[in-house]
Amino acid sequence: MKTGLVLEGGAMRGLFTCGVMDVLLENHIPFDGAIGVSAGACFGVNYKSKQIGRAVRYNLEYIDDDRYGSWSSLLHTGNMFDAQFSYHDMTHFLDPLDFATFQKNPMAFYCVATDIDTGKPVYHQLHDALYDDLEWVRAGSSMPLVSKPVVIEGKRLLDGGIADAIPLHYFESLGYDRNVLILTQPRDYVKERSKLMPLIARAYKNEIPLVEDMESRHHRYNRLTQEIYAREEAGELLVIAPEKPLHIPANTKARRELIRVYEEGRVAANKQLDAVRAFLKEKS
Repeated sequence: MKTGLVLEGGAMRGLFTCGVMDVLLENHIPFDGAIGVSAGACFGVNYKSKQIGRAVRYNLEYIDDDRYGSWSSLLHTGNMFDAQFSYHDMTHFLDPLDFATFQKNPMAFYCVATDIDTGKPVYHQLHDALYDDLEWVRAGSSMPLVSKPVVIEGKRLLDGGIADAIPLHYFESLGYDRNVLILTQPRDYVKERSKLMPLIARAYKNEIPLVEDMESRHHRYNRLTQEIYAREEAGELLVIAPEKPLHIPANTKARRELIRVYEEGRVAANKQLDAVRAFLKEKS
């Protein structure tokens, strides 16, 4: 049996995930593997590098920089999050990832992207967190309408949450059968059809599989979360989720909101810390 950590995306709701992860790291909770979607991958790499506080720190430091999530960046680069600044300069120079620890840590780490030509999810295991790996993380975090597709190995890729918002089934297919899930919506959340679908359909009129994915995404998400909570009730999974909606805009510049959501993650993790320990101890 292998233990896994599954990290949902959600743009700046991901600060909730950061708070949860920091509490787990502070309490030396190990996992055999982790998989992150979108913001879950961007922030989740810090679990493998064991850098408590890094994700919330650089968000607070650079949230006012136009290169880090702004309409100005979208206008000038085609990406709301400037590719070089947000994924490469940040990771190597501005607030460096601990590459040595990342590479030495035996915990496997995966990210998810969506192939816009097939509508299928594409999974990638990170090995060194250097340029090629970071491009996979960028691809899997590139939100429709506000990001250019990222081309890797001949595939045109966008946000992994389009095709596989909570990649539990894929992780179980790899043998991770004792999983803790960090979700960024409360347990009673029901996803609705995106209000942007008419715009998405026009913008991606030649990418029919992608549009079909976006059109059906809310149905697939709701079926999966129903399964997840039923399986949690049966003791097969453990979920850490907000108690109420986080209500934080994807492009917020309010530091107090980042801190609030991060602290809500810490509170949620501390409430379930004993349950996490007990759940993982059942590994045999």
